[in-house]
Amino acid sequence: MSYSIAIDGPAGAGKSTIAKLIAKKKGYIYVDTGAMYRAMALFFTESGISAAEQDKISAAAQDADVTISYENGEQIVWLNGRNVNGLIRTEAVGNMASESSKNKDVRQKLVELQRALAGKENVVMDGRDIGTCVLPDANVKVYLTADSHVRALRRYKELQAKGQPCDLETIEKDIVDRDYQDMHRDISPLRQAQDAVLLDSSDMTIEEVAQAIIGLCDGAQEA
Repeated sequence: MSYSIAIDGPAGAGKSTIAKLIAKKKGYIYVDTGAMYRAMALFFTESGISAAEQDKISAAAQDADVTISYENGEQIVWLNGRNVNGLIRTEAVGNMASESSKNKDVRQKLVELQRALAGKENVVMDGRDIGTCVLPDANVKVYLTADSHVRALRRYKELQAKGQPCDLETIEKDIVDRDYQDMHRDISPLRQAQDAVLLDSSDMTIEEVAQAIIGLCDGAQEA
C-alpha cells in the first residue's frame, strides 16, 4: 500500500526544498506539482497565450502532455517530450502558472496525473492544494509557511547567488500579491486543511523542518 505526504503552503515557504529532502531521506518519489503547473504555463506562454485568455488556456491544456521522470536521481520535467527543467523557473512563468492554475481544465488534467502517481508509489507532494484537493486522504498533511519578509529574503539571496539582478522590496510585494491571488482564487484556493499540521519555518533550518515532518510520519505510522 502506497504512503503519501502532502505539503501545502504559500510561495517561498521552502516547500519544494523540504519535500525533496524528505523524499531523499525516506526513499520516496518527490512529485513536484509546482513544476508540472509551470511546465503547463510555459506551454501557454510559448503558444502566445496571455493569462487573461482563459478559453484559449482551456483548449491548449488538452494539447500539453506534462510528465515527470527520474534519471540518475534527478527529476526531469517533460513538456510534450521536451526536457524543460531549465525553462520553468522564471518569474514570468511563475506568474502565468499562478494565473493558469485557476483554470479548472488545467487543474483537472494535472490532478489526474498526480493522483495516479500517488496511487502506485510512496510520494511526497507539495503545492497549494495537495492536502485539501489532490490528496485529501494523504497519510500526513503539513501546512508550511513563513513570514513574508523571510520568504522574500530567501528568494533575494537565491537570485543574488545566481547573479541575477533583484530588489528585495519588489520580491516581497510579489510574494504578498501571489499569496492574495492563491488564497482568493475560485478553484482550490490556498488554505490549511483541517487535519494538516501548521509548521512555521521562519526561525527553522531546512534540516529542522524536514526532521519535524519525518517525525510526524513516524508518529502516524505508529498510530
